[in-house]
Formats: sequence, structure tokens, C-alpha cells
Amino acid sequence: MIIYIDGASRGNPGPAAIGMIFLSPDGNKLGEESAFIGKATNNVAEYTALVEALRKAREMGVREVVVKTDSELLFRQIRGTYRVKNSKLIPLFREAMALSQGFFRFQIQHIPRDENWRADQLANLALDTLSNDPNEAVAPRARVGS
Repeated sequence: MIIYIDGASRGNPGPAAIGMIFLSPDGNKLGEESAFIGKATNNVAEYTALVEALRKAREMGVREVVVKTDSELLFRQIRGTYRVKNSKLIPLFREAMALSQGFFRFQIQHIPRDENWRADQLANLALDTLSNDPNEAVAPRARVGS
């Protein structure tokens, strides 16, 4: 499975959301999802997108996953090139690494932002559907397969 992920935050921290696109290995769209995740930084949103994508793939019984992200920080931390120092990212990093171990094959790729436009659009759509008070609103979740 190929999964494009993105996290977005308006303010850092501020209202945040995630977007994910699930594709078959031959590129057919299996579904997409977006969700408001509350107040968070952009990096927390990026990690949350990764964790949620891996959970969904696991629920679907997928054995091989290629995750595509435009977040260089996320990519380099998951690959082990950068250390995770931020206390809010450490638990998300650990969860992502634990989830990744559940796949026969896990790969993460860094892609240009313009190749990740749909995941970005989904994350921003979740933010756009908020009411005027983001503390009260939760954007609807799109289901995989929708």
C-alpha cells in the first residue's frame, strides 16, 4: 500500500488537522481521510498523520507500506538521520516506530510538496470546515473507501 500523509496547523501551535490518501501498489485510490486533531504544532500534526495512517493500514491487514511525506523533519527522524528531541514528538515517534515494526515491509519517502497536494488539501479541508470556535468544533472524518 502507498499512503500519502500530511499535517497542517494554523498557528504553531494552533488548530491542526491531518490528511491521508491510501493507494493500492499499482496506484488505484482505495480511500482518503481527513480529521481535525485539536490544537497542535505542524510537526505534531505530521506525526499524528503518520501514526493514524499506519493504524489504518494495520486495520486493513496490509503487510507492506510505503509512506510518502513532504515533511523533511518527519522523514529524517523516522529514518534515524535526525534525533527526536522535542518532548511532544517523542511519544509519537515511539508509537510510529512500534507500528512500523508490525509490517513485513515499511518504507518512508520524502517527496516534494507539490507531489503531496491532495493530502495537504485534505488536511486543510478539515481545518476549513471548523466553526468559528475551533475549541468547540470537530471536522467530520472521511472514511477510507469514500
